[in-house]
Amino acid sequence: MYDRSAANQRLQSTEYDLVIIGGGITGCGVGRDAARRGLKVAVIEARDVAFGTSSRSSKLIHGGLRYLEQAEIGLVWEAVNERRILRKIAPHLVNEQGFLFPIYKTSPIKLWFLKAGLWVYEALVLFRVHKIHSNFSAKKVADLEPLLATEGLIGSPLYWDCTTDDARLTLETALDARSNGAEMGTYRKVKGFVREGASGEGEIAGVKVQDALTGEEFLVKGRCIVNATGPWSDRTRALFGLQGKKLRPTKGIHVVVDAKRLPVRYAVVLHHPDDGRLLFAVPWGGRTYIGTTDTDYEGDPADVAATRQDVDYLLRSCARFFPKAQLGREDIIATWAGLRPLVSTGAEKESDVSREHEIFEEHEGLLTIAGGKITTYRRMSAEVVDRCLEILAKRGGTATLHPPNTHTSPLPGAVGWSANDDHESMAEKAFEAAQGAIEMDTAQHLVNQYGACGVELAAGLVGKAAASVRLSADRPEVLGVVDWAVRREFAQTLSDVMVRRTQFFFKDADQGLGFVQQVAGRMGELLGWDAVRLASELADYRAEVGLSRAWSAEE
Repeated sequence: MYDRSAANQRLQSTEYDLVIIGGGITGCGVGRDAARRGLKVAVIEARDVAFGTSSRSSKLIHGGLRYLEQAEIGLVWEAVNERRILRKIAPHLVNEQGFLFPIYKTSPIKLWFLKAGLWVYEALVLFRVHKIHSNFSAKKVADLEPLLATEGLIGSPLYWDCTTDDARLTLETALDARSNGAEMGTYRKVKGFVREGASGEGEIAGVKVQDALTGEEFLVKGRCIVNATGPWSDRTRALFGLQGKKLRPTKGIHVVVDAKRLPVRYAVVLHHPDDGRLLFAVPWGGRTYIGTTDTDYEGDPADVAATRQDVDYLLRSCARFFPKAQLGREDIIATWAGLRPLVSTGAEKESDVSREHEIFEEHEGLLTIAGGKITTYRRMSAEVVDRCLEILAKRGGTATLHPPNTHTSPLPGAVGWSANDDHESMAEKAFEAAQGAIEMDTAQHLVNQYGACGVELAAGLVGKAAASVRLSADRPEVLGVVDWAVRREFAQTLSDVMVRRTQFFFKDADQGLGFVQQVAGRMGELLGWDAVRLASELADYRAEVGLSRAWSAEE
């Protein structure tokens, strides 16, 4: 069990080589890389791991095929190679997915151009892909995806990229960082910074932190500070007295519908009929999600949400390309909205802003990392740590370091995973380990979600009837996943479990509201919540669900 009080004591009593502000995929990636090198590391996050963009992405690990059209060869090369690495270190979370890219007479891209681009795309990884792309006639495409519009359809390539659970990829990166010595300080908010010297004008020496759950305030000392707060980067920079904007955040939203309403065999790539922007309709375990948008955003990143305009934009695309489905607003189960922390480049259109990352040295001892994609987080993180080592060298150096080997070391759920990536055989192991405590669909879910750790979770359910009870007749999860989240994955709030440790928020027909009281009650038992805290947690989660549904009440 996570001991919050003891963690606060360690944060106050240790002088860290790196203090990383932000617990998204980049911050956790920097923490993992640095801790594996032997540095003393603390990751300070105002809310939960993956609270922001890292749980609200398009959930794709891909090379960015469209970037070839923009001649960003370097970005594509990095991405497709990082995709291959992530398949090795997290095969349970990064799964191959076929992408069907139908081309119509009205499409802004020509079929011959797309076919040529796919050969380049695959050549960048020396054709080490799940399958080489195929090309289908209009008739074959109609057979593969019967709901897809056929008028004007010329044909379609089928190529292979990957999908992921972005929140759990971030979490497992954080867990690996912690197992290598990093302190993961969630729900601790940075309130300011301190400098060396009596005058307070020397080099940055640490950050002032407030525990968001207890109100306790203290100083965390660090020789190098990394601002990895994504869309909050400019707000964090302001705490250090830095003016001006480095970011141009853009909003992307997704909608979730029942797969019975929009069944797709493959992820389908679409050009929006209004502006030609690329969208995806992705199969998602009994659901289909559609997205994304790309619009400028200037508000508080914590308040980002889908609007009626956003939702209707996506529904118009569905009406054009899946007319037989006749999707309407009433079909939407859930929405999510996230912000891309893009570096401001002066581009006129949102979609033209580069997805390249950039590292800014703000002061001696302070770096900001912005931009980039979840696919390339490991590579970005290594670059940040390299820059930090340059700063530390100027400030007296460090002890002997080790190679981080983040490109070969598996994330926790991949330790003991099937050598040939056989999800079904792993599910059989989990089912046998549970000795009848769970059904096979739950066993399959556990290994898909937790990797080889799902077998251990299943084994822990033996003889525990209450923990083996399904939370919903329509979902495979059992109450024991709540215990696991609290005891093994430092979940601190109800939303941590409902949104990021599980996918109740996104996939359950009522976003988990039908059994949220049961989840909250179990968390309260484990964490010692009183009636006031329990009511507050329930209210906070219901408000989060309400924000995701606010679009439906707009005029």
